[in-house]
Amino acid sequence: MNRIKEVLEEKGKTQTWLSEKLGKSFNMVNSYVQNRRQPSIETLYDIAKILKVNPKDLLAA
Repeated sequence: MNRIKEVLEEKGKTQTWLSEKLGKSFNMVNSYVQNRRQPSIETLYDIAKILKVNPKDLLAA
């Protein structure tokens, strides 16, 4: 489980915005946000960098 959806909402960003910044399709980002698929460690770090948060903030406790 991840907290990408919550962090996007906190930052006021959309899935479309993240998919463009990440260079991945909207469908792939949506699958991360909906917790149907978990991003690789590298992608998780890329998402954290784009959102300017600690990678740990993207992980559910």
